[in-house]
Amino acid sequence: MSRTVSLAACLLVVVLAGLNLRPALASIGPLLDALQASAKLSDSLASLLTSLPVLLMGLGALGAAQLLRYFGVRGGVAFGLLLIALACALRLLPGQVGLLGGAVLAGLGIAACQALLPVFIRQRFGARVGGAMGAYSTAIMGGAVLASVASPWLAKAWGELPALAFWALPAVLALPVWMRTAKGAAPLSSAAPAFSGIARRGSWLALFFGLGTGAYVLVLAWLPPYYTALGWTPAQAGALLGGLTLTEVVAGLLVSAFIDRLPDRRPALLLAIALLLGGLVVLVMWPQQWVLVAMIGLGLGIGALFPLSLIVTMDRARSPAEAGALVGFVQGVGYLIAALFPLLAGLARQSMASLAPAWIGMALICLVMLVLASRFAPPRPLERQAQAC
Repeated sequence: MSRTVSLAACLLVVVLAGLNLRPALASIGPLLDALQASAKLSDSLASLLTSLPVLLMGLGALGAAQLLRYFGVRGGVAFGLLLIALACALRLLPGQVGLLGGAVLAGLGIAACQALLPVFIRQRFGARVGGAMGAYSTAIMGGAVLASVASPWLAKAWGELPALAFWALPAVLALPVWMRTAKGAAPLSSAAPAFSGIARRGSWLALFFGLGTGAYVLVLAWLPPYYTALGWTPAQAGALLGGLTLTEVVAGLLVSAFIDRLPDRRPALLLAIALLLGGLVVLVMWPQQWVLVAMIGLGLGIGALFPLSLIVTMDRARSPAEAGALVGFVQGVGYLIAALFPLLAGLARQSMASLAPAWIGMALICLVMLVLASRFAPPRPLERQAQAC
């Protein structure tokens, strides 16, 4: 019973930490038009509010081994939560300094948490890592739901900058809970896996993760402006993003509930990509008439791809230390790739006055992802036995 209670506490603190990993990004999209006007941001500069944190998330994840060595899992995640709180609070400063400075700190803080929380999960949950990773990724998307829906209403009551700064509060509240629950985290071996081996095993996974996460940040940054350009209000566009992200949460819960029963993850990956592709086609062809169909397709596809990408990566790790190195590499390279997506979409909008080319490009990328997903066969039986030890 005590072990069950301990695992429940660990799962709770993972969820609380995960809830803080997207509000700093998701709160921007619904308020982007107003922020551009008040801070005098061009489309390309405004895209940095999303692409810059994602870029730093990638660079930070590549430094996961060093972070683990100097801070450990407990201290590293705490450091990340502190940076997230400071990033949100910094946005109280008017003008571009607060917004861009907050973007930098948010990216570094999220990177620290995302690099080390999977290590904690692998330590504590062992063979049940798939379900715990599903819950963790669902919490990440749940935080995006809260931020995307609540931020327009908070902005209406308090103004845009206080609405962005509000999201420091959940990080401040999660920090002492994390410190208490993770107190007994076992130290990891200081011997880091060879980078060459990690890079060789993780290169295709990193590309796949980057393309799938690119779809997520592209939608997160530019779906609300896409619909405000079609005549929607910021609150309506924020509610649409919130509904889409809620659909992502549903997908994450389904993955968490069923993925441990599917040793071969490829059918789930292919279904998720097909749903994403369908949502993008509807978004281009019938954005007003079939908006709910687009929302459901995009939400289910993106919501399943994120946890599945991490679970497939964790499947290939033989120990918690190796899990940290492999997940760090995959997320590091993947977020560097994903950071280009909102930036390129911003440039397309600025030059062509339309986001349709961005959605079409993402649909073509889905075809590439279908080919990549077919490569991810389950580990051989001997490898799986070694991982379970």
